[in-house]
Amino acid sequence: MNVRKIESLDLGARTAASSPEELRARAAAGLTDARARTEWLLDRVDDERLHKQHDKLMSPLVWDEGHVGVYEELWLVMNLSGSAAMDDPRMHLYDAFENPRAVRGELPLMRRDEVKAYCATVRRRVLDLLDELDLATNDPLLHNGYVYNMVIQHENQHDETLLQALQLLPGGYRPDLPQSPSAMRVELDQVRVPAGTYPVGTDNHEPYDNEHPRHLVELREYAIDRYPVTCGRYREFMEAGGYERRDLWSDAGWTWRQETGVTAPSYWRKDGENWLKDRFGHVVAVAWDHPVMHVNFHEAEAYCRWAGRRLPTEFEWEVAASWDPKTGTQRRYPWGDEEPTPDRANLDQKMFGTAPVGAYPGGMSALGCAQMLGDVYEWTSSNFIGYPGFRSFPYKQYSEVFFGTEYKVLRGPSWATRPAVARNSFRNWDYPIRRQIFSGFRTVTDDTTAEGRA
Repeated sequence: MNVRKIESLDLGARTAASSPEELRARAAAGLTDARARTEWLLDRVDDERLHKQHDKLMSPLVWDEGHVGVYEELWLVMNLSGSAAMDDPRMHLYDAFENPRAVRGELPLMRRDEVKAYCATVRRRVLDLLDELDLATNDPLLHNGYVYNMVIQHENQHDETLLQALQLLPGGYRPDLPQSPSAMRVELDQVRVPAGTYPVGTDNHEPYDNEHPRHLVELREYAIDRYPVTCGRYREFMEAGGYERRDLWSDAGWTWRQETGVTAPSYWRKDGENWLKDRFGHVVAVAWDHPVMHVNFHEAEAYCRWAGRRLPTEFEWEVAASWDPKTGTQRRYPWGDEEPTPDRANLDQKMFGTAPVGAYPGGMSALGCAQMLGDVYEWTSSNFIGYPGFRSFPYKQYSEVFFGTEYKVLRGPSWATRPAVARNSFRNWDYPIRRQIFSGFRTVTDDTTAEGRA
């Protein structure tokens, strides 16, 4: 795959000038909204379960709550005012690189009331300082409220991490589960994407650095699933002996399969002839017309081999989501440049799960792909690396230290993603063995005339 950098491009939509007052009001509102969601997720959890580490893959819930406060103090108080930390040891306790997830349960963490008091103190200082700053400046950290958007999206992403941990909560989290939206009868077919040169990535001045810079990629013709692979189609793979067939698995995948003994997606279990799953403490029947979720890269890859398909590259995924052939332009969201709404995508966490395929016809991409934002993150075959001309900003630890072959890219934010984070250019990444994330996939065919299993 050939790539070349676009030297300069002004996309305009996300960098349109706003008054300093509007920018400050937007930053304050976003911070308030992010904190309200964190508290909404954690308020129903009792102190004992809030402070305990329930799985080495996930932090104690209270660590994440303290971490978002420390991150906010670091970027919106210390970096903007030059002041020292209110408590230096605390900055180290909640540093994600100094303290990997596996050890966070052993740290002397703040208790619930201490975390709330600390976060409230930080927020007061942030808002006081915000009133003094010019967000219309050319300083890249402040311009258009960049650093505030970064902190808001950081907390939004930690709320998604909290939901991964809440799924594992002993005794169950047990939220009220809303009724799933109605599904249309749909054909699980594929969408053809012509060979061509397409733009990917973004030059908008917003988080995150790994989405930059915008550049061109040359793609061969391919066909990509209109919808994510459903639980029903994945059941066919299981019933065809997919977990037992060595020929379907890579060496790394088969090693993982033998070591774990896994035979179904996470949280699924067989009850006689029926399949059930745990949904935040509620035992529910597996819905066959929903996207399959909680499968890892190796499982997705094995399914593709069984189906005579492959996983898309991240660029194939993004082009199918963003390219508008009628206008010859790149869209911010599959449906256009308008902000996400509940009728376009299953985002913003309150569904506590996926929706049926076909439930969001208003969210279709120009090329005809559906549910590319919301429902499930989708595994791609791409390693997580920097784009041509990549530059770290504002710190290397967000992306650059993870670049390499260890991580695979996931695209298409899940149902647990806040709308502020969801966009076609957003790149997530994780180890190929991870299953606690809200991950699924869709497949690609190179022979666009061939029939096959979707």
